[in-house]
Amino acid sequence: MFEFPEKIFVTGTDTDVGKTIISALLVLGLGARYWKPIQSGTEEPTDAHKIQKITGLDNKYFLPETYKLRAPLSPHLAARLDGVCIDLNDICLPECKGSLIVEGAGGVMVPINEKHFMLDLMKKLSLPVLIVARSTLGTINHTLLTVDKLRQAGLEILGVVLNGPQNSGNKESIEKYGRVNVLAEVEPLPELTHHTLRKAFDYSFGGN
Repeated sequence: MFEFPEKIFVTGTDTDVGKTIISALLVLGLGARYWKPIQSGTEEPTDAHKIQKITGLDNKYFLPETYKLRAPLSPHLAARLDGVCIDLNDICLPECKGSLIVEGAGGVMVPINEKHFMLDLMKKLSLPVLIVARSTLGTINHTLLTVDKLRQAGLEILGVVLNGPQNSGNKESIEKYGRVNVLAEVEPLPELTHHTLRKAFDYSFGGN
């Protein structure tokens, strides 16, 4: 089984690449707590609510967001509509025992205020980073750009999880040109349940 560090920051190469599904898979498989510091789109079920519904885990596994913004937009735009400004100083790593999965919003260069990006929050928290990427066309460019930005920032990259139909060519190219490991290829699940997530975790990361 792949040895995960105790605390992980999950980022994506774009929006809707499957960060929340992979976060749910990790929360369930590792028995970890989940924290999304900046949540945009609270008029719909939040990502924490989605993960709790899928996994069936107790409230104690879900830590409160620092910022909850109503509109499902980039954090800086959602915050502007709510009349607030996201302050990095307000976002501090929670004190909790055991594993923690921290999920970002969008990709590394998503603005969170007038001068900071998601990358700046990642640098502040200074956690090992897991990159979630699509497996399909376009992923090589997006993934290599994300890897490059993380390296420039001096952040530890755990590896990449490709989400979607298996694509050996894209996997090999990302590993070769990005000099990074693709830790797992998570194929589309027939349905999102506690059982399918647990099975996907065991298959993808060598659980028992």
